[in-house]
Amino acid sequence: MRFNICLAAIAATVALASPAAAQTSASAQAEARGLVLQPLTLTRVDDLDFGTVLASATAGSVTINENTGSRSVAGGVTAVATGPGQRALFTGAGTPGQQVSLSMTTPTFLISGPNAIAVTSMSLDAGGATTRTIGATGTFDVGVGGVFAIAANQPNGLYTASFDLTAQYP
Repeated sequence: MRFNICLAAIAATVALASPAAAQTSASAQAEARGLVLQPLTLTRVDDLDFGTVLASATAGSVTINENTGSRSVAGGVTAVATGPGQRALFTGAGTPGQQVSLSMTTPTFLISGPNAIAVTSMSLDAGGATTRTIGATGTFDVGVGGVFAIAANQPNGLYTASFDLTAQYP
């Protein structure tokens, strides 16, 4: 019996040790693909305007809410109702459902001749989110607000500066 088991083990070893036929080719399949997006656009609808205010012997500030466009004043600044101001508003367009990244370059000062008003901050709506998803209609909106420091006895004038908002596909 032991002899039969030995012969069976030797036969199995010889069968496994037989040379296999060499493989001379192989193939695999892959997919070729790419995503085509609509060109991205961004258009200014409204400028950021802190409105008309009266300065006094006490410094203060003007704030334009980036979500609603509402204005508030603090310190020695008085709001003039006929010039309520507004947030900047931009409308973008692109491929529905795609995300865009936003970045903003803001000025340090608004200038009127030799005079300046410090830009304390500027911010994007939606809690400052720098990523937006393009809606089903292919559009998205971005609001921009800010805080402007009015010095004591700020000289009168129209104070301006440019800022840039950029949108791009990530």
